[in-house]
Amino acid sequence: MESLPDAASFATKLKNTLIQYHSIEEDKWRIAKKKKDVTVWRKPSEEFNGYLYKAQGVINDSVNSIIDHIRPGPCRVDWDSLMTSLDILEHLEENCCVMRYTTAGQLWNIISPREFVDFSYTVGYKDGLLSCGISLDWSEKRPEFVRGYNHPCGWFCVPLKDNSDQSVLTGYIQTDLRGIIPQSAVDTAMASTLINFYGDLRKAL
Repeated sequence: MESLPDAASFATKLKNTLIQYHSIEEDKWRIAKKKKDVTVWRKPSEEFNGYLYKAQGVINDSVNSIIDHIRPGPCRVDWDSLMTSLDILEHLEENCCVMRYTTAGQLWNIISPREFVDFSYTVGYKDGLLSCGISLDWSEKRPEFVRGYNHPCGWFCVPLKDNSDQSVLTGYIQTDLRGIIPQSAVDTAMASTLINFYGDLRKAL
């Protein structure tokens, strides 16, 4: 089993990167897709030749319940329609782990199934929680999947002001799907996937 050097400093760096994304000024974002209860924006990523996506919507549940559904664990596969498997490969420090998960094909299988190996970290943020992750260069690969790569990504969840039974969920996603795919297909898939993520989550809670 491969191991990660110094999980604590790795986690801190990842958290700080996500907080930096969370403070990007509004005029830097362009709307990629909008539904009445979810908005997805994007801007060029500084990590790779693709986009950093931001999604935001209000969820009718508590912060802890929402993050328990999002972070690595058995219930994630039960409700997330894109995810087909999830295994925790290694438990590290408290609230840190290495997970391997697979995703279904998208856009009539123009985008074939993908596999990711991610470091995941969940930590308190203001009155809520942040669950964040980044892919690792894990050498063990399975030939039936294209190995994708998640640059720093994560979900901020905080109580809605004046109503703790509702939460604002804000996600930052920048995924390099790799393989040979037209960029337009990637852009369509990412925005739609984020909209569907909120719909699936709402049904599960």
